[in-house]
Amino acid sequence: MCWGPLVLFAAMLWSTWVMTTAALIRSSNVLIRRLVAGHVVDALAYDLPGRPTVSGFLVHPVKKLEDLGEDPHIRTNKSRSCGRERMSELITPDELPRWVPGELTMDSAPLGWDGVRIRGYRYTALDVEPPGLQDYMIVVYQDGATPMNRRCTGDWRSERVGPGSISLLTHAAQSQWRWSEDIEVTHLYLSAGAVADVAAQAYERQVRDVELLDVLKTDDPLLSGIAACLARESRESGLGGRLYVDSLKNQACVHMLRHYANVTFREPTSCGGLSRAQCRLLIQYVDENLDRNISLADLAAVAQLSAFHFIRKFRVEFGCPPHAYVMRRRIEHARRLLARRDIPLKVVAADCGFADQSHMTRLFRRLLGTTPAEYRNSVTG
Repeated sequence: MCWGPLVLFAAMLWSTWVMTTAALIRSSNVLIRRLVAGHVVDALAYDLPGRPTVSGFLVHPVKKLEDLGEDPHIRTNKSRSCGRERMSELITPDELPRWVPGELTMDSAPLGWDGVRIRGYRYTALDVEPPGLQDYMIVVYQDGATPMNRRCTGDWRSERVGPGSISLLTHAAQSQWRWSEDIEVTHLYLSAGAVADVAAQAYERQVRDVELLDVLKTDDPLLSGIAACLARESRESGLGGRLYVDSLKNQACVHMLRHYANVTFREPTSCGGLSRAQCRLLIQYVDENLDRNISLADLAAVAQLSAFHFIRKFRVEFGCPPHAYVMRRRIEHARRLLARRDIPLKVVAADCGFADQSHMTRLFRRLLGTTPAEYRNSVTG
């Protein structure tokens, strides 16, 4: 009997088994090291009560807050170091409670305000580190007093805050906040776009960035009053609400720019006019909407420009401000309609976007030196 092939086959089986066993042992050791390093506990292996182990390796349980030197009454939510983040990583006011949990007491979101928002919160003691916000945030402390610790762009700062105190946080800034007592606050949010537009109009220059100073505590009755007015408006929604809110928003932006902001500007560039496509779209939009109220924001949106740049480019191209051009087109359309005697003057005024017939008459007299009725008689005989 020939034993050579059998011996060779047995040797191959033995070699395969040895290699497979060695690989399994190496994989087990890697897994064990990873489990231990990650403090992952195998629920099936315990050597001593309360002392979890993984495959014979002792894993120390996670320390409590008091073991780490932290206040056990403060809830923690830490995520990253401080600094300014990329725009894609910024969060909205709606997302903030994921990092700063509290009881929501007020929210103006259902009112659809443009560029401004007011929210109220009740907070317990917290230690939190939220990502940067898309908006600028003004915190107005309403009830409760507490030591407040915050770190934004540098070292920790500490102040005692209470009713009437205000904290400011610039947009896109990472921050860490820590307080030890229950408080109630109002958050006033101003969008980056709203602040930039007001800054561009105030400075009459193209703004690159607006950064608020690192103010943890200040007493500012004006900002407190604006926040209180917006909070009241969110509850009551009185007459002229949108106009009222816009005026408060602009007042808050100007006040921040005057007292709490560093503004950087873009390099000046030559201010050319509008493109042919933009002019065509604007003329078409105005003529098709003469019967309604046409705002500067509407026209700037058609041209896809900020209001600040749109005004300058429009004046270069049309030789007059946007509102003067719109009024001129209303007068021209009214003259065409007045050439027909079958259209009442009130209907002409409404179709051309005048507030009423007397408004049309005043503008006709001022711009043409005659009244609509006199003009009709002169062209129709």
